[in-house]
Amino acid sequence: MIKWYLGTMGFSYKDWNGVFYPDGVPPRDYLAHYSTIFDAVELDSTFYGTPRPQYVERWAAVTPPEFTFCVKTPREITHDLRLMDAVEPMNEFLDTISLLGDKLGIILIQLPPDMTFAHIHKLAVFLRELPREFRYAVEFRHASWHQTATGQMLQNHQIGWVSTDYVYLPQRVYVTTDFIYIRWIGRHGQYETKDHERSDMTPKLEKWWEDIQARLEGVYSIYGFFNNDYAGHAPATCNRFKDVVGLPTTPTQPPQQRSLL
Repeated sequence: MIKWYLGTMGFSYKDWNGVFYPDGVPPRDYLAHYSTIFDAVELDSTFYGTPRPQYVERWAAVTPPEFTFCVKTPREITHDLRLMDAVEPMNEFLDTISLLGDKLGIILIQLPPDMTFAHIHKLAVFLRELPREFRYAVEFRHASWHQTATGQMLQNHQIGWVSTDYVYLPQRVYVTTDFIYIRWIGRHGQYETKDHERSDMTPKLEKWWEDIQARLEGVYSIYGFFNNDYAGHAPATCNRFKDVVGLPTTPTQPPQQRSLL
C-alpha cells in the first residue's frame, strides 16, 4: 500500500479568498480550513527564515492528527551559505521545526540555480552531517545534476531526489530511497491571478502518473505538491491529479461557488 501526501506549496494566498477559503475567513484560520481539504502542505515560508517556535506549535495545534507538513530549508543555509559552515543554522532550524512532532514529513533542501554538479562534494559533506532522525529530499535547479552519480550519492545517504515539473529541467520521476517527492512548479509569474485554473494539465498529469507507476518498487510513500504557477490555481490542480490517480477528493470551493475552469 502506497501512502499519499498531496497538497499545495503554501496555503496563504489572497487570491484564494472566496474560491477556496470562504468569504470572511481570517488569515489566521486559513491553515485550519486548508487541513479539512488536504492532508499535507509544503511550507514555503520556512525558506525565508526559521519560524518562531510559537508559530510552529500553532501549526501543529490547528491541524488534524494525520496532517503532514513538508518544510523548505531556509535560504540562509542553501543560498547564502551555500551549504558551507551550515551545521549550526541547520540544527537550529531542525530543533524548531521538530516541534511539529509526528506531523513533520520531509525536509526539502532546494539548491540554488547556479549550484552545479561540480559542487557534489560540498553537497555530500552537508548531507553526511545531517541528523538521521529526519527525512530529507534535495531539489536540483541546474540540469548538470541529472546524471547517475547524483542518484548514487543520494541513495548512499537514503535521501530523496525531488522530481520537478519545471522549465529547463528533465520531467521524470527519480527514486533514490523509499519515498517519491514531486513538485509541480510551472513557469514563475505566468498567471497574474491565482483564483482559478487557466490550463487543463490532465494530459501531463497522466504522463506523470504513468511514470510513477513504473517506479514503485520499494516505494512506500509519495509526496506531491502543486504551485499556483503550474495551472493557475493549485488546489484545483491537486484535486485534478487525485482524480487521475483515483484518490478521493474533497471539493475545494466554498458552498454555492461555481466552477471557474
